[in-house]
Amino acid sequence: MPTETDELLLRQMPHNMDAEHAVLGSMLIDPRCVPEVIEKLHPEDFYLRQNREIYETIYSMFNYSLTIDPVTVLEHMRQNGFYVEGQSREYMFQLMDATPTAANVGDYIGILQDTTLLRRVAETAGDLLAMVQRGTGTGQDILEAAEQRIYAIRQGRASRGLVPISEVIIDVYSRLEELSASESSIPGLSTGLRDLDRAISGLNNSDLILLAARPGMGKTSMALNILLEVGKRSGRKVAFFSLEMSREQLALRLISSECFIDNKKLVTGKLSDDDWESIAAAADSLNRSTILIDDDSSVTVADISAKCRRVENLGLVVIDYLQLMQSAGGKTRSSDNRQQIVSDISRSLKIMAKELNVPVLCLSQLSRANESRQDKRPMLSDLRESGAIEQDADIVLFLYRNGYYDREAENPNLAECIIAKNRHGEIGTVELQWTPEFTTFTDMERRREEY
Repeated sequence: MPTETDELLLRQMPHNMDAEHAVLGSMLIDPRCVPEVIEKLHPEDFYLRQNREIYETIYSMFNYSLTIDPVTVLEHMRQNGFYVEGQSREYMFQLMDATPTAANVGDYIGILQDTTLLRRVAETAGDLLAMVQRGTGTGQDILEAAEQRIYAIRQGRASRGLVPISEVIIDVYSRLEELSASESSIPGLSTGLRDLDRAISGLNNSDLILLAARPGMGKTSMALNILLEVGKRSGRKVAFFSLEMSREQLALRLISSECFIDNKKLVTGKLSDDDWESIAAAADSLNRSTILIDDDSSVTVADISAKCRRVENLGLVVIDYLQLMQSAGGKTRSSDNRQQIVSDISRSLKIMAKELNVPVLCLSQLSRANESRQDKRPMLSDLRESGAIEQDADIVLFLYRNGYYDREAENPNLAECIIAKNRHGEIGTVELQWTPEFTTFTDMERRREEY
């Protein structure tokens, strides 16, 4: 029969005291270990409160480039209120005595990371069991919560509550170093349109980008252009969720954009031998890309999020289009009006972009309000079921072609990409060239030295 002590031990979260002691002892014996430990471990990786307080002290000292040794660490623990007279000093030297060698600090770190992972899984399992026992959610709600929590653990972004600014600053420094070393002039993924990239700084992680226009302006074409660019050149996977067009239709559009064959010829199949050669080359190029397509017309944000969590090395999510989506919570509630449903969807999309840490490009229809104005260029107020969409999006882009309304226009294929909202910079308008036979947008030809 298990004793009461055995049962208490079983209830303890997974931890490894020897590894915790060895990591702290290594940093005290050889301060050259500190950067490696700081990069890989967080204070909550230490199970014992006393060990966590010592690590937080060293962490803080490292941020201020202070000398780290037993004497200075003890002094800062005293200043921070972590020092216990008659215990802290003795414990510090016990840590150093118990450490075999600082040369193995990498192995000690690995042990702590694994025990932290076990604790996260145990905490998640306990929380899910509590949800089931309380009966506060449906099976679908609990499944979604389980997927979110497990995905967060797998990505190393498990909820840690309040985070010290010092920890955030280290992440910011790392990001700035990456940008400084990068040859690209923009921080995010390229859209393939240089002027647009400069204006919005590319497609950045955790951003919700809204691309809106009236029907016939080329929303899907623009989205496919961006999808093709990222899928071919970024080295990351891109996911396209089409609620309107079938996979075969999308593939035809992508082939047309890739090999510059008139889309009408592809639809009718009236192709020459040269056309077939171009299609074969385009198909080979697309086969080597990392584009994933889903044409489920009844998809919800929860479905998209669940599918994307299973994609490794995901770089971009594209959704065509917002107003065709079902409510974020699944089936529409009879008490909800359409504006509330769209608000739920847009908010869920922004949360998804943050969770997946990738840019999410979502297409949207505009209302007919611009049709009654003399200047038919879209405005933010034209967003259908507006309000929340405008607030949740980091960037709002409108497509406008004057030639759509005025067939006598000087350049009927001149397109405007209107940046109506931009959290990364200024608003404004970028001119593009629309090529209808290939359903593509390209940069306007400019006589500039950089071109």
